[in-house]
Amino acid sequence: MAIKVHGSLLSTATMRVLACLEEKELDYEFIPVNLRAGEPKKEPFLSLNPFGQVPVLEDGDLKLFESRAITTYIAYTYAKNGTPLISQDPKKMAMVFVWMEVEAQRYENAAAKLTWELCIKPITGRATDDAVVEEYEAKLATVLDVYEDRLANSKYLGGDCFTLADFHHLPTLNYLMGTKIKALFDSRIHVNTWCADILARPAWKKAFAMKDNK
Repeated sequence: MAIKVHGSLLSTATMRVLACLEEKELDYEFIPVNLRAGEPKKEPFLSLNPFGQVPVLEDGDLKLFESRAITTYIAYTYAKNGTPLISQDPKKMAMVFVWMEVEAQRYENAAAKLTWELCIKPITGRATDDAVVEEYEAKLATVLDVYEDRLANSKYLGGDCFTLADFHHLPTLNYLMGTKIKALFDSRIHVNTWCADILARPAWKKAFAMKDNK
């Protein structure tokens, strides 16, 4: 059975999963979920994710939600396909897990808030809260200072190879590159180089192009 992804192209979490499938060169069926119509909060979607959030992945009889859990599943289950996004070395993988946690617990907190205020709100006709932007811009700057130190000594966050630790940043990073927050990344030389590298990945470009072709 083909892999199915239920989601929205406006959702950073959905884009994370779609790009992962592209990195692994896997065939899949994308099933759009209308966020504005409230479809995630209704049946039949709630039978897939009781929390009413996209995306959901179906692979045979397995149903998964939470985008990082999905990408980790894909990376392990289809390890021999496409780009290796994990390491088979336990110590190297431990370091990847560290930076996956940093992304999820520290970077995402600020980046998602800024994406919402500066990108999603304007698309949906809502006003940006400048005070929130100022608060989370400062928080993101603190995180990126740590990234700059790490990337001065390592090509990628998890080590010498591109892994899930880098990959998970792509959806919010792509949004923020079109805002004034880009200056935070540009002003840190190693972070800037890293951003240019991962944003240029063909799999990400292919997944992102789906927005233009919808």
